[in-house]
This record gives sequence, C-alpha cells and structure tokens, in this order.
Amino acid sequence: MAILEQPRTDLDGDVPTFDSLDPGTGAVVGTFPVDDVVAVAAAVDSARSAAAWWRTLDFAGRAVHLRRYKAEIARRIDELADLVHRENGKPHGDAVLEIMLVLDHLTWSSTHARKVLGPHRVFPGLMAANNSATVEYQPLGVVGVIGPWNYPVFTPMGSIAYALAAGNAVVFKPSEYTPAVGRWMVDAWSRAVPEGRDVLGLVTGLGDTGAALCRSGVDKIAFTGSAATGRKVMAACAEGLVPVLMECGGKDSLLVDADADLEAAADAALWCGMSNGGQTCIGTERVYVADAAYDRFVDILTAKAQGLAPGTGDDASWGPPTMPSQVDTIRRHVADALRRGGRAVVGGESSADVAGVGPTILVDVPEDADAVREETFGPTLTVTRVRDIEEGLTLTNASDYGLGGAVFTGSRRRGIELARRMRSGMTSVNSIMTFAMVPGLPFGGVGESGFGRIHGADGLREFTRPKAVTAQRFSLPVDLTSFNRPARATELASKVMGKVHGRSR
Repeated sequence: MAILEQPRTDLDGDVPTFDSLDPGTGAVVGTFPVDDVVAVAAAVDSARSAAAWWRTLDFAGRAVHLRRYKAEIARRIDELADLVHRENGKPHGDAVLEIMLVLDHLTWSSTHARKVLGPHRVFPGLMAANNSATVEYQPLGVVGVIGPWNYPVFTPMGSIAYALAAGNAVVFKPSEYTPAVGRWMVDAWSRAVPEGRDVLGLVTGLGDTGAALCRSGVDKIAFTGSAATGRKVMAACAEGLVPVLMECGGKDSLLVDADADLEAAADAALWCGMSNGGQTCIGTERVYVADAAYDRFVDILTAKAQGLAPGTGDDASWGPPTMPSQVDTIRRHVADALRRGGRAVVGGESSADVAGVGPTILVDVPEDADAVREETFGPTLTVTRVRDIEEGLTLTNASDYGLGGAVFTGSRRRGIELARRMRSGMTSVNSIMTFAMVPGLPFGGVGESGFGRIHGADGLREFTRPKAVTAQRFSLPVDLTSFNRPARATELASKVMGKVHGRSR
C-alpha cells in the first residue's frame, strides 16, 4: 500500500507523519508531515505574500520564470520519471510520456497568457458609443490545487501551470499516495525560481489536510478525484464561498463503426483502457461495436490482450495498483458482470490481485451492470454489440459521467459529427486521448465528471476574474443618465432605438 493506515507521531512527539510506499516492493519512498490547520494556514500566508510579488511581474516576466521551471523539469526528466515509477508504480517509459506532456503545457500557458488574459477592446454599443470599453482577466490571488495519484505530474500541472501563468500563487496538496512526486515538483520550482520560491508551496497529508486547504482562505480550489470526494470538497469550500474547479471520474466509451480500421481501434481500446493499469480518468472503460464489425473486433482485441501483463519492471505493460483498495472494486464489478450473464473472454475475477491486476475483457454485459454504470478504474473493458453506431452513441450518452471518449470510423466527417454529439467534454476521432495532448484545448467534463476547465484559453481564464472598464472619450450633447436630461430626450432615444433594433431581418 502507498501510505500507513494510521499517521504516526515523529520522535519529537508533536508532528504526525505518514509514509509513502512503493506499491511494487513496499519500500518506503519518503516520510511526510500531516499538515494541520495551522501549517496549512502558514503555507497560504506565505503564498499570499509571494503572490503580491508574482502579480507585479508582467506576462513576459512570469513567462521567463515559467521557462526556467520547465527547463529544470526537462533536464531532470528521468529523475522525476524514476520517482513516479517508484511511488505510483507505472513503468518508467509511461512516466516519461506523462512528464513530456507537462512540458508542452508549461510552454503553451506561459506563451499565450498575455494574448488570452490581457486587455481586449470591446464594442461599446449605441448606448455607450462615447466610451471606450475593455475587458481584462486579473489573477485571483492564491489557488489551492488538490491533486490525484494516478497521474501525479500531468494532472495537477494542468491547474498549476495555468494558474501560475495567469498570475496566481499556488498551494499544492498532492495525493497522500504520491507526496514525494509533489515535493519534487515544488522543490524544482524553488531551484528554478529561488527569488519566488513561495509562489508554489506544498502541504501534505490526508483528507483533513485537504479540508483545511479548502477552509484556509484561498481564492479558488482546483480538485481532481472522485465525484464522492469532490462533493466533500465542494461542501467545505461552500462555507467560505470559495469557487471550485471539479475534475472528477469518467466512464468513457469508444465507438467502433462498421467501416472502422479494426486493428487500430482494438489497439487504441487496449491502450486507452489498460495503460497505467486502467487508472486513468479519461481511459476507455466501455466499447460499443457495430454488429457488422463486432466478431472480428473481439477476435483482434482478445489476441492483442493475451500478451499484456502487470509487473514492476520497465518491460511490464503496467504496474501494480497504486491504491490497493481499488482491487475490491474491480473484483466486484467483474463478479457482478458475470453473475448477470456476462462472459470474460480474457481474464476474470482471478485477474484482480493487489500484486498486479491483469487484463479483463467482458462481453454480453447488461447495461445496468456495475461494470457499465460505475467507474471501475482498472484494466477492464466491456465490449458490447450494437445494431449500429447510432445505438452505441445513445448508450454512451446514457451514462451519468461525461469526461472523454473516442470514435473510430472510416469517415472522418462522420466521426467528427458523432464526436460533437457525444455527451462528453472531449472526444477524439480515430485516436485516443489526443485532446489531452493539445495544450490549446480545454480539458474537463459534464455531469458526474465535474465542471470547469483546465488547459487552453479556458484553463487560463479559469484562474482569473474578468475586469470590465469603460472610459468616456467625449461628452454627449444630452446625458441620459442624469436627472437633468430634457423631457423629450428619452422619447427621441426610444424612437431611434426602435428604428435600429426593430427590424427582424
């Protein structure tokens, strides 16, 4: 397991601590304090002071520091990837891929912040024609980021990078399963930007530490995790009217049309569903295949899955489960599917083990089964035969979740049309997860998958408040917003507006 069941008190007798453990070997990766309300408040106060300096820098000045931070991560990418491998369990190569995505997002956010957030002129309209009108997006102040354990670098940096580029300071609370990765990221900032080291701060601990951060007076919380925990975060933030960004779970589907490239679709389904041991919020969990392609697709998928296996080495398909308790959920979902008449063409209940969860492919699973309705978060796929792709889309959209998804079809135009109709925040056509690789695209979901967006222009604006300014350029002969306006002024203005706006075409 990745943490001790109970925090312990250190040798001085006053600071509770917890251990982060390698999920593959059980070795201690690091020991960290359980930060209490006082410690969290101190971190936020330090960030508040640092935010005042950080905000005084213009976009170009902040971009310089963000490039230094990016360079520090890039130079030590293998060091960070090794730490992710030891603390999260994923193969070193997958950890490198995760970090590479972060470098692109740091580049995009710092490069585009001025264009997206700087002052923009707005047409003032007839009523305020004698004024100039502008809108700009100002930083909130201090943003609290509560990160997940499954992608401990990429996911929190989707908030951290954009919040920093927008001019905020950040206090980061990593998952209790991956605090060493969080510490590395904050230390890298301190090395790269020593004059502004408190612009990115760290608190560590369990749920109570996260709750303290929500109540600490931060100006926004960006949370990634389950919908159940998200509701608790929202409740704590509601006490202080602290706005929240919620990136919660998913139950993403992959649609396979009759004319799709089945080899490519099967390969994509396996990677998207089972890489990182299925511990991916935008991972495929459901596959809907048009009847004409179903049998062939299942044959290809089954053959490809036979060679996949978990392990602790870099040659493993994925590592052991980061959070051992998830194994119980995986077993329950598979068992429920089998009891309801489903069949395991690969794997089954015996594939789920805390030492490593093997691949499971389920067919003939009814739509009301747990494996179809609830987030499994393991290397499992349900593959369902549908009459045609339209039926697959209908079943896809019946889910309470709506994070990502994918469509494989022989017609690119048809694929885009289906993607636009999928009830999800993001969809890829003839590929998987590509939307997460494009820094300029917003990332987020609907329904149980949360609300708000990271990445792209929307991600920058997510950590700002819009500021509107008007400035009079010249005086009008008649001021309509005055008690001294002539009696006929509003009558004349009404006639003019009626002529201008009274036409319907």
